[in-house]
Amino acid sequence: MAEGPANDDTRTSRDRILVVDDNAQNLELLVEYLNALDCEIDTAVDGVDALEKVQAAVPDLILLDVMMPRMSGFECCRKLRSNPDSRDIPVIMVTALNELGDIERGVESGTDDFITKPVNRLELVTRVRSLLRVRHLKNELDRTLAYLSEVEQNAET
Repeated sequence: MAEGPANDDTRTSRDRILVVDDNAQNLELLVEYLNALDCEIDTAVDGVDALEKVQAAVPDLILLDVMMPRMSGFECCRKLRSNPDSRDIPVIMVTALNELGDIERGVESGTDDFITKPVNRLELVTRVRSLLRVRHLKNELDRTLAYLSEVEQNAET
């Protein structure tokens, strides 16, 4: 017999956040700010490195700089969204860009939110917590729908 969907409050694993920035000082600052959360933090230095890290261990959220060598945050986000294994990972773009056209490019590439540099610690932690909560609720919904589908199939047989 199928078991009910797992309650999100019983999770034992910590959230995993990938922080992507080519500037070592920015990377260090973001990691320090995120230490306020009970999470595992991984880092990448550009979009190519980020995609490799995502393939190795899928994070629960990505903080993504926009202007980076080898692959911009826009391109990295598009690639994440085109892959079924990573398309649902929340992405927050961290950028010094604040022109309307830059925001439009970010939205078109699939970002979930923006934080402008210089980053405010409270704003960062609040937005990360919020998007992690959304991720957890979506995962719980997916588990519930899978459970209901299984119950429905068993009822038909």
